[in-house]
Amino acid sequence: MSRRGATAALAMSGAAPGAMTTPAQLERLAEHLRKLRLLKSGERLEAMLQDAAARELPYAQFLEQLLGEEVAAKTGKNVAMRTAMARFPFVKPLETFDFAYQPSIDRKQLQQLATCHYLEHGDNVIVLGPPGVGKTHLAVSLGLKAIEAGYRVLFTTAAHLITVLTKAHAEGSLDEKLKVFTTPRLLIVDEIGYLPIDRLGANLFFQLISRRYERGPMILTSNQSFGAWGDVFGDRVIASAILDRLLHHAVTLNIRGNSYRLKEKLKAGLVRSQNEDSQTNPGGEI
Repeated sequence: MSRRGATAALAMSGAAPGAMTTPAQLERLAEHLRKLRLLKSGERLEAMLQDAAARELPYAQFLEQLLGEEVAAKTGKNVAMRTAMARFPFVKPLETFDFAYQPSIDRKQLQQLATCHYLEHGDNVIVLGPPGVGKTHLAVSLGLKAIEAGYRVLFTTAAHLITVLTKAHAEGSLDEKLKVFTTPRLLIVDEIGYLPIDRLGANLFFQLISRRYERGPMILTSNQSFGAWGDVFGDRVIASAILDRLLHHAVTLNIRGNSYRLKEKLKAGLVRSQNEDSQTNPGGEI
């Protein structure tokens, strides 16, 4: 009988893998698994063999179950490690985002971004909106999706990024530090525009953008419209050069809604909603 035929016959035989396992075999199997670093399988081997015997699982089904659990355990461990390395300020999956509270967001567009195709195409994602509308939540959520897809991600605020690069520039280690922010496949820069950036900081940020240009996608969040970035960076020429590179391949999400921090106050009628303000002040858009 051919190898393929023998395998098929064995799989259909109904013989349970754990039916006649001896203590010596169990010990050897455990040692093999340890040497192969299949740690999850080693921990669960005896219980899985007993379960396989009780359910009379074919060998192929038992092997599929054993390896499936091992792959799931290793994947979970890798995801946890990459999530810790990403330095997120919190961990909130996209599924917890309240789209009903922010109807200006295209849910289908977010679901498309969650597939991580933008990373494969080298597109940036820029999230604009007033404070508290969920920009950071969306950035972190997309970062988590990227990690699940196997990508390395790093999160930083704009203020921290500029501080780190400025210090590296003064110490003569700028190239080294730029590598830290260019190596990850996805870099998330949060809160652009919350604090002013001086001329040196703007130049350093431009260097980072230039290094990642068409090589490493970014997610950026800002409470300022693109037209105000000249004031943010203190130089309209540099701001224009930064935007030119960022927007060459980019998806822009513009959130027009109320702050989550004001949600309870809005319910109580203690403050006015963004929509009410826009009706009385049509020109008050971000």
